[in-house]
Amino acid sequence: MWLFFLFLVVPIIEIAFFIQIGDWLGLFPTLLIVIITAALGATLVRLQALNVFRNKRFQLSAFQDLEKTLADGGMILLAGALLLTPGFFTDIVGFLLLTPWFRARVFNFVKSKFKPQKVARNRSYKKYQKYEKNESSPVVIEGEYRDESHKKSGPHDNRTDVS
Repeated sequence: MWLFFLFLVVPIIEIAFFIQIGDWLGLFPTLLIVIITAALGATLVRLQALNVFRNKRFQLSAFQDLEKTLADGGMILLAGALLLTPGFFTDIVGFLLLTPWFRARVFNFVKSKFKPQKVARNRSYKKYQKYEKNESSPVVIEGEYRDESHKKSGPHDNRTDVS
């Protein structure tokens, strides 16, 4: 439902901005601003994306957590899509997503909405337990599995000898 609301409200906001700014500046300056923000946004997205990929490569080599870096990459990708979309509201949100402090706030907000979970394997019973990280008494979801890694996988394994 919120996605439908988003697809309905954002174009209305964009049309209102186009009418107001176009009335204030005129048609061609308004269109020029849209083209300039798209070009500037594409350049900034490219530079920041390269920086994020460089940071990701360093974190991989140092075995560090990639959670924040991957979130930054996703938000920069979203910023690029918003900046290439004609409009003033989407440009404002896109440029905000290109600023590191805004991305950090969005990341912290989204992260606070999800509870991290751990999955632990109880080796003696070959069962998995799933529990929430901050709970004092874990919620256990039990299940069994069969280890078939000892079986050979070849073209003649299922063949029966008929001689």
